[in-house]
Amino acid sequence: MALNVPKLKFQNGNEIPAFGLGTWKSRPGEVTEAVKYAIDVGYRHIDCATAYENEKEVGAAIKAKIAEGKVKREDLFVTGKVWNNSHKYELVEPALRSTLSDLGLSYVDLYLIHWPYAYRAGPELFPKNAEGNPDIDTDVDYLETWRGMESVLAKGLTKNIGVCNFNSEQVDRLLANCKVKPVAIQMECHPYLNQKRLSDFCKQRGLVVIAFSPLGSPDRPWAKPDDPKLMDDKSLIEVGKKYKKTPVQVLIRYQIDRGHAVIPKSTIKSEILENAQIFDFKLSAEDIAYINTLDCNGRICPQFGCEWNPLYPFNIPF
Repeated sequence: MALNVPKLKFQNGNEIPAFGLGTWKSRPGEVTEAVKYAIDVGYRHIDCATAYENEKEVGAAIKAKIAEGKVKREDLFVTGKVWNNSHKYELVEPALRSTLSDLGLSYVDLYLIHWPYAYRAGPELFPKNAEGNPDIDTDVDYLETWRGMESVLAKGLTKNIGVCNFNSEQVDRLLANCKVKPVAIQMECHPYLNQKRLSDFCKQRGLVVIAFSPLGSPDRPWAKPDDPKLMDDKSLIEVGKKYKKTPVQVLIRYQIDRGHAVIPKSTIKSEILENAQIFDFKLSAEDIAYINTLDCNGRICPQFGCEWNPLYPFNIPF
């Protein structure tokens, strides 16, 4: 099966497929088969991260599909992310080399700073302080981390570098203090948090926007039973009927038609296939504007316990 996935061009001339597979919360044991199936049905963009603790399983799927001759390495776009416990300059390269070892690759196509602030360095992914909150190291600045990102780029361990979860002020400060500009920003983005201001801001500065949790992450561990579910939203159901598409397909197409890359996650074959069946329609400008009106600042990935930190990104409007 071939998917007619558009590509978005980075400011350095490289390209990223505008549609891919997210792997956050994909359990080891399920994610290998999910990635294999996704590649079989035409996915070529796989989004990974150290913090997801499943990169070895993702790597096993990639290795299997390359060995089968289904794809070549250069057909795939693989993203990795440096986690908060490796923000010191000298830790960035070992972190990426660990990711490459787990994935079985010699390079990633995109490496991102996962969050703008650092945790206490060490083997723990989620170190806690005495109060049980994330143990944040306020002495490490993301500008130091970015120097490490520039170093791994220069060594060819990644083809492109960028950021996640940065706000507008952090993006501008990085742009004013870097040798190599970030090519992309990954952000939570869906109709309840449409990110229009931050998206426009980043596009104006040459960053490609990659939308994560485009379906509202209904399986997030901290979800409450009475939280509104995007996929059950009557407005989106009505839009879907107009195009003979499911609300899920509308949600994914909503990102593509806004010029974003999008990385919906699933480990269920029928959902992986449904998510990919979005290239035979486009949302009208009127429908995009209508979906934008559903915004309620409904952030679902706030990183609890970090709000006091000066580098916490969500204490300003965007």
